[in-house]
Amino acid sequence: MEFKRTHMCGSLRSSDLGKEVVLMGWVAKKRNLGSLVFIDLRDKTGISQIVIRDDDKDNYEKAREISQEYVLEVKGKVFERESKNPDIPTGDIEIIADKINILDKAKTPPIYIKDDDDVSENLRLKYRYLDMRKPSVQRNLKLRSDIVRTMREYFYENDFTEVETPFLTKPTPEGARDYLVPSRINAGKFYALPQSPQLLKQILMIGSLDRYFQVVKCFRDEDLRANRQPEFTQLDLEMSFSNQDDVIAMNEGLLKVLFDTYTDYDLKLPINRMDYSEAMESYGSDKPDLRYGYKIKDVSEIFVGSEFKVFADNTGDGRSVRAINFTGLEDKYSRKQLDKLTDFVKDYGLKGLSYIKFNNEMQSSIKKFLTDDVINGLKEKLDAKDGDLIFLAADKDKTVLEGLGALRVKIAKDNNLYEKEYALTWVVNFPMFEYSEEEDRYVAQHHPFTMPNEEDIDLLLTQPEKVRTQAYDIVINGDEMGGGSVRINNSDLQKKVFEALKLSDEDIKIKFGFFIEALQYGTPPHAGLAYGLDRLLMLFAKTDNIKDIIAFPKTQSATCPLTEAPTMVDDKALEDLNIKLR
Repeated sequence: MEFKRTHMCGSLRSSDLGKEVVLMGWVAKKRNLGSLVFIDLRDKTGISQIVIRDDDKDNYEKAREISQEYVLEVKGKVFERESKNPDIPTGDIEIIADKINILDKAKTPPIYIKDDDDVSENLRLKYRYLDMRKPSVQRNLKLRSDIVRTMREYFYENDFTEVETPFLTKPTPEGARDYLVPSRINAGKFYALPQSPQLLKQILMIGSLDRYFQVVKCFRDEDLRANRQPEFTQLDLEMSFSNQDDVIAMNEGLLKVLFDTYTDYDLKLPINRMDYSEAMESYGSDKPDLRYGYKIKDVSEIFVGSEFKVFADNTGDGRSVRAINFTGLEDKYSRKQLDKLTDFVKDYGLKGLSYIKFNNEMQSSIKKFLTDDVINGLKEKLDAKDGDLIFLAADKDKTVLEGLGALRVKIAKDNNLYEKEYALTWVVNFPMFEYSEEEDRYVAQHHPFTMPNEEDIDLLLTQPEKVRTQAYDIVINGDEMGGGSVRINNSDLQKKVFEALKLSDEDIKIKFGFFIEALQYGTPPHAGLAYGLDRLLMLFAKTDNIKDIIAFPKTQSATCPLTEAPTMVDDKALEDLNIKLR
């Protein structure tokens, strides 16, 4: 480089007229008008227009050679544009070039470097270094950096200590599959990449760190869904001598700072708290989207003794008939569209979906089974009137709630029923366990280190399904942004929870012996929370694609098109690790 950069490409304004400047960046666009060549020079801050006249022979010849994505160094003077561009911040000025140096040439890019392209995701990720030159990617990565800095500053101000926990740790059962790392030195043994620093952060509390946080990579070897990555980032925190209210208050303060800094939304504190049972009963989800209404209602009593056996046979013993009234949507769905909604809920375990359209002539897929008493009962229970569309389903309580809950979200999204931009709630009092049909036993709903509610501790071994916990999730716009709990700080109670999970004494010793021992050396009451940082960033970036806010994301098949990872390794490397492939 011949000169030292004085300004960024997106920083110049009319107040800089007459200044000698040096810019460096990439050629976003070149236009040759014969006597003039215009170059849009781009860096992470934006674009400046460079002008080269044909009477400037040296620079003009260079400009003719220059192509898209060449890297340039430009020295020149800032002038007012004759034809202004109100669409960009630098649209009032241009730089008349005195000297242009080509710092590097570029091949013709295989993808367009603009936000409104139509390039496949796989190609974008293969050429991620080109894709990330787009303004939207630049903005999102800058936003990520800013938000992480804000969070760090908040915790430093509140006397937290940032501590890094190791990546090479012990495999952890009772969760998703681990990514295993073979040990060359300890042949036949494996480390695991952490799914969460859960036990280590609790041990930090035992070690009297008092308040801890870190921004940490976590890893889960699970089947990927649209917005999941095999490696993801958590903002993790833990607080000693603290309870649920303390952690919630601390994090409400953080959320207030984030919303005040990065949105125009005035977040009111305290944030509403909702019991898990209410979330499931009214919204069919433990992460309810409260930007709109449309609650699920139990209408089982209306169908007791009904001739419609599909409903009548689902009015007791853990089964129910439930309904949602979508006000004003009666004319929005054709029969074909209603059939598609039936197919949709079948993916959630429901066998069918019934509907009623209230208008001058009531239409329903189960009209012949609807007596006047049933119709009047539904109208009263659901506050239904002409123009409304009601959906009904019957099955096991859990199945019908989850199916109608998913339907509620889909219909709200399809019809843009959102009444507010943001809706936040804490969901509290989660069940300690859920029954796994696959494993034929109870498993921890969150994790086995969560403190049960004191009044439920005696039920751990006799009625585990009734045990509630001191767990709490922060839910924003129907997404769980973070979750935490008060932790068990007593080794006997911790072993009792493991016993409820059908772990033998030998299992406990092998898998958790080090932690049980640590609990026996004076463990303070403590509680914590972890944010899914990527998901939180999606909220503030206003994107529904997790790959938009990660510099180098993986595909849905957990591959990296850029580096072609994962890949095969040579026999010598496997031999060093004492591994044989079958």
